[in-house]
Amino acid sequence: MTELSRLDPALLIALAGLVGLLIGSFLNVVIHRLPRMMQAAWEADAAALRDEALPEAKPYNLLRPRSSCPHCGTPIAAHHNVPVLSWLMLRGRCAHCANPIPIRYPLVEVMGGLLSMAAVAQFGPTLAGLGAMVLSLALIALAFIDLDTQLLPDDLTLPLLWLGLLLNLGGTFVPLPDAVIGAVAGYLALWLVYWAFRLVTGKEGMGYGDFKLLAALGAWMGWQALPTIILLSALVGSVVGISLMIMRRHQKDTPIPFGPYLAGAGLLALYFGDGVQGLMPRL
Repeated sequence: MTELSRLDPALLIALAGLVGLLIGSFLNVVIHRLPRMMQAAWEADAAALRDEALPEAKPYNLLRPRSSCPHCGTPIAAHHNVPVLSWLMLRGRCAHCANPIPIRYPLVEVMGGLLSMAAVAQFGPTLAGLGAMVLSLALIALAFIDLDTQLLPDDLTLPLLWLGLLLNLGGTFVPLPDAVIGAVAGYLALWLVYWAFRLVTGKEGMGYGDFKLLAALGAWMGWQALPTIILLSALVGSVVGISLMIMRRHQKDTPIPFGPYLAGAGLLALYFGDGVQGLMPRL
């Protein structure tokens, strides 16, 4: 960190953006594969309980097999896997079968780059800057996984919670007592909402992954940030949900993932902090 602090700030921010683009490309792999890995693990556990043998499967994890086109199955060449640039050069289509490549792939990469730049610009080449990058990139992955599957994997939320507490052992973002209270209060806040809604309606209004994600955000930013995160995410989630129902893209009983709104509110609290909290009384 000492050596990095001697570099020109603009160069540091640019380097952070490049690293964020590269990690953003890997995030697309995480978003696509992690839910499928979880499904395979659940099926294996269920088969073990039934004392059934599963057919031998090829290795499938975040590193193997190589990324390939979901339409034709052709492995993606290295020069076709350059963040953002490859998508632009290929005009958003597979080089082999010409099927469209969703714009979401370069969007995730761009988000990774921009948020990494924001982390270094705001916190500098420090432990806080590195931590803000990690949190931002993890929130991108969680938001898109939840959009796709309505799941917030423990493999991401729980390490994020523990990492927030570890970083705050030295008060990187907030004092440790605030972080511990934030983790506990974050979990209990949505847990209580869940059970109140279930007792009144007999239905589940959200999943346990939402509790864990808010607990992780509380561990990073302290209990003081929780009211802002909860109010912002609830406000935006309500507006989007009502809008979708008005446009008839969602039925009234169709669940809407809450994780992306928690992630977005967490990013606002991380980067704008007091400014966002100051707006809340006006809202």
